[in-house]
Amino acid sequence: MSECTHDCSTCQSKCASAQPESLLAPSNPGSHVKKVIGVVSGKGGVGKSLVTGLLATLMQRRGHQAAILDADITGPSIPKMFGVTDKAMGCEDGIFPGATKTGVRMMSINLLLEHDTDPVIWRGSLIGGTVKQFWSDVIWGNVDYMFVDMPPGTGDVPLTVFQSLPVDGIIVVTSPQELVGMIVEKALGMAKMMNIPVLGLVENMSYIKCPDCNRKLYPFGEGKTLEVAQKNSLPLLAQIPIDPTIAKECDDGVIELFNESWLDGAVEVIEHL
Repeated sequence: MSECTHDCSTCQSKCASAQPESLLAPSNPGSHVKKVIGVVSGKGGVGKSLVTGLLATLMQRRGHQAAILDADITGPSIPKMFGVTDKAMGCEDGIFPGATKTGVRMMSINLLLEHDTDPVIWRGSLIGGTVKQFWSDVIWGNVDYMFVDMPPGTGDVPLTVFQSLPVDGIIVVTSPQELVGMIVEKALGMAKMMNIPVLGLVENMSYIKCPDCNRKLYPFGEGKTLEVAQKNSLPLLAQIPIDPTIAKECDDGVIELFNESWLDGAVEVIEHL
């Protein structure tokens, strides 16, 4: 038996100390990303992109360099939310990310398409490969916190992100309906199977504030997300109301004008990673 070189990648032996080969995709030589946070849900339409955009905005506002990797390849909305229309440019070393008015860096498929409304009709393997390229081919520079806006469900893209990117934790976005609570359990189960830390839950569309008396009204019911969080020993990091002002800011591409404290608790948890 030959002497062990401790290089498992070239060894044919099946010894007890052998380590599995890493599936992490290499980062671009021009990228130095300190923390990667996935924003996920088991269902579409609950506000993952909104939460992603707000978290990046708040982190940038606190003096951190924030970035967004838009992994929702077939339904990208991040550039529109920030009013970014310039297409991504590149050089022999890679692709330069887009940038928002306050300096948040981003990469989305819409920064590469000729027209923003062009559909992306790709199979899962090609979509997963594109997400990895956004990590490996984009020259992100020095980034303190990168947020990955993922499509709903537990399919190809979440699996690719969890295996290929050095994810430090995920935030699960939900809405108050009981059905969504059941779907959240699936996302939490996937994270557990992939050994990805769950930082907590964010409930979107939680309530409506009465404009006359400021009373909170709960059109979808109250307490369901908190029950899911407690059942899984997770914190409920934030409850975001239905607010037409936020919807208009997203539509107008000025989400960085956001000026509420709903997500401050989530930001503090991420800062203390």
